[in-house]
Amino acid sequence: MGLPERYEARVSRRRLREHAPEALPYPDRPPGTDCLPEVRHIVVLMMENHSFDNYLGCAGRGDGLPDGASNPRLDGTPVAAHHFSSTQQAVGVPTQSWAATHWQWANGANSGFASAVERFSPGGDPGRAMGFWTDADLPFYHSLARTFPVADRWFASCLGPTIPNRRFLVAGTALGLTTDRVSHCFDYPPGGTIFDLLSRHGITWADYHSVSPVRPLLSHVGGWYGHRAARRAWKWAERAIGRDSGEAKSYLQFTADAFPLGIVRYLRHLRTVDRFVADAASGQLPAVSFVDPDFHADSEENPQDISFGEALSARVIRAAMHGANWMGTLLIWCYDEHGGYYDHVPPPEAVEPDDRRPDSDDGARFDRLGFRVPAVIVSPYARPGYVSHVVRDHTSVLKLIERKWNLPPLTARDAAADDLLDAVDFASPPAFATPPELAGPLRGS
Repeated sequence: MGLPERYEARVSRRRLREHAPEALPYPDRPPGTDCLPEVRHIVVLMMENHSFDNYLGCAGRGDGLPDGASNPRLDGTPVAAHHFSSTQQAVGVPTQSWAATHWQWANGANSGFASAVERFSPGGDPGRAMGFWTDADLPFYHSLARTFPVADRWFASCLGPTIPNRRFLVAGTALGLTTDRVSHCFDYPPGGTIFDLLSRHGITWADYHSVSPVRPLLSHVGGWYGHRAARRAWKWAERAIGRDSGEAKSYLQFTADAFPLGIVRYLRHLRTVDRFVADAASGQLPAVSFVDPDFHADSEENPQDISFGEALSARVIRAAMHGANWMGTLLIWCYDEHGGYYDHVPPPEAVEPDDRRPDSDDGARFDRLGFRVPAVIVSPYARPGYVSHVVRDHTSVLKLIERKWNLPPLTARDAAADDLLDAVDFASPPAFATPPELAGPLRGS
């Protein structure tokens, strides 16, 4: 390790709890040991705000959209599931706020999607929550799902919006967060993040993203007192301009930013998406890669045109499949949460990650997963035509990383998670040693 790496490892070590050997996936081996040599590069591509039924319900893979699916409006009038005529989404409709998502869940009936629009987005069309797209709209995604293993029981980590769910991805906990408001984000998990674990054990990682790091750097520097000042400034700005929970998410620029207090140490791990394509081609991918969209242009959150996000995903996935690291790559394509779009499968109960209760006044807990989201596992060793019905959430990504390098769990949630390995077969010749031809995205890439 060079000096920057040694310094980062030392800081990360202070962030992490001490764990007994029994907490390791393989208690007889030291932490940091490579226990899965067939996988040399893990790539995580998490897009935004779509449910399984909304994107893959008509793909013919797994538990798809049922015939006759509908949801009632507030007056009881049914709104049927229907095919969208355009890939352009509406502004602010549907919504995935904490309150709206729990309303949609309706104590397990999944009957509140249409009425949530009326209640939480006044003036919006309730039908927007019940729409879906097909392979005519998402040819690359449907081709991907028909080729590689689909996980049709991959749920968001909580019944809430983007940043709480992305926190589960990197730390196994939302740390009480139930909103996307910036003024609530200046904290740090006591057990550290997956980035701390990787840095502590000298495991290379990068966060490839679509924006300049200058703005987040300027907003994060200054230490704890600077963060307190920033939090006060954000609270004042939110009050002054009347922004509510979703508007301030513009602060989020990349996955590592889910906990802004760590961003200064993470800056040297930031790369561009163009760099990901180049690193894949030249065989220079790090051990773990997080690839992020531009959250304002091609993340697929409304009101964006979803075809832009599909084009980005196609570029990233094709780069991984046709790059020099392909034979050692396992790529996960998934979504942070459902975006307010209908899904018919009720979210199951979940292990509470820690003792942090949601910072809401509704009595809810982090003891239930969110709605299903699209998820596909891409690897040369992937099982062709396989559908995984294993219940999992975003902390399965953590569990896979921990399984490979014999790392301890960050919270009780990832300790109990599945590791995704049912989707691959290392005992047989790789089915996709030659990358398959997939349909092109609607917008090209």
